[in-house]
Amino acid sequence: MQVTTAAPRTYWLEHAWLGTLPQAIGSARAGGTPIEPGVALEVADGRITAVRAGTPAPPPGAEVLRGLTLPGLANAHSHAFHRALRGTAQVGSGTFWTWREAMYATAARLTPDRYHALARAVYAEMALAGITAVGEFHYVHHAPGGAPYADPNAMGEALIAAAAEAGIRITLLDTAYLSSGFGQPPTTHQLRFSDGNAEAWAARSALLKERDHARIGAAIHSVRAVPADQLETVARWAEERRAPLHVHLSEQTAENEACQEVHGCTPTQLLALHGVLGPRTTGVHNTHLTAEDISLIGGSGTGTCMCPTTERDLADGIGPAVALQNEGSPLSLGSDSHAVIDLLEEARAMELNERLRTRTRGHWTAAALLRAASADGHAALGWEEAGALEPGALADFTTIALDSVRTAGPLPRLGAETAVFAASAADVSHTVVAGRHVVRDGVHSLVPDVPRALADAVEALRG
Repeated sequence: MQVTTAAPRTYWLEHAWLGTLPQAIGSARAGGTPIEPGVALEVADGRITAVRAGTPAPPPGAEVLRGLTLPGLANAHSHAFHRALRGTAQVGSGTFWTWREAMYATAARLTPDRYHALARAVYAEMALAGITAVGEFHYVHHAPGGAPYADPNAMGEALIAAAAEAGIRITLLDTAYLSSGFGQPPTTHQLRFSDGNAEAWAARSALLKERDHARIGAAIHSVRAVPADQLETVARWAEERRAPLHVHLSEQTAENEACQEVHGCTPTQLLALHGVLGPRTTGVHNTHLTAEDISLIGGSGTGTCMCPTTERDLADGIGPAVALQNEGSPLSLGSDSHAVIDLLEEARAMELNERLRTRTRGHWTAAALLRAASADGHAALGWEEAGALEPGALADFTTIALDSVRTAGPLPRLGAETAVFAASAADVSHTVVAGRHVVRDGVHSLVPDVPRALADAVEALRG
């Protein structure tokens, strides 16, 4: 199954954020992020072939996109099955660790068919939110009890197929999850996550094949879930393939404390010691870091994926995103547990969290936040040719309505600020992937009734 590439066509964008294209530079007015009115995009073979700013009216035969068009958004961190916990996980109190027990119970009920149905609906919800690529941090590999399926990658293949049927791109971050904590054997719930050891994980992962819409990366679940002497195996697998490598890092203080007790260092220092950090690596959360950790991450070019809506939902804390970026760590964004699926909210939350923490405003411009949600997110997932409206880029883009109850009023030249600080996923009117309309006027073209698909898939997983 592939993301279908559309025939050559022209899209006319009423307003567009062109990022760093030369014709956009110098067009900022009154401190706003540069927005170009009247832009014609020519598309062929799934890529943008020409960008013509200063096109005041739609060319003959062009598809008209009213509102503000941005590069497609990249959801750099997803656990698709967590979507089944929305609502139920918000009942009562508790901690990350009590939430984890509810997550395990849901994971235990997954089958390849159930996972396919749920992921297809979740990825369709992402398309409705303007997301054109997802990084799926995938660790539910085997049947309950740990026995492999006849196809050892049946669960991963279900996710790849689901993305194609929902019309978006996917980087399947096949995850090594081998231990319940610093060398302890997997618990009963975790048996289906584990391949036994990193060599067996690598052999199974090597069977996965890339497709037009799908790339294969690697992940280390966490330093507690992969023994230190096996970290290098996973890092080497990714290095040999020049593939993305992601890792949950210092999400919880308890993990830091346990790592110090066992290894005498922080999780970041342990990853550095075993060759995990580097420009193709992304640390997810990076919440509870020391100054040395921040220097190690930034100095190595390791990325940081912030997931603010999940981090606040689970009471994880606010990570040092400003310090990490200042040290050289590119920022990306993810919806993680899918308490909500809204990359505009993730971008907004990263800035607003920092405002609450520091009691000052303006840590990132709207342009910087949009870049984290688009170009840098795609780069973290190995889709460097996506995330920009420029010739040669993948023809993946999304349009935000500027006339909704949330977005009406500001001048169009402030469209980027309006999108980041006022709009929501509900304001996405169009999503185009490989030059093909996946969402048109707020309606998904491949999954006719996304709410019903979600409800049915979640119902199938209720205990």
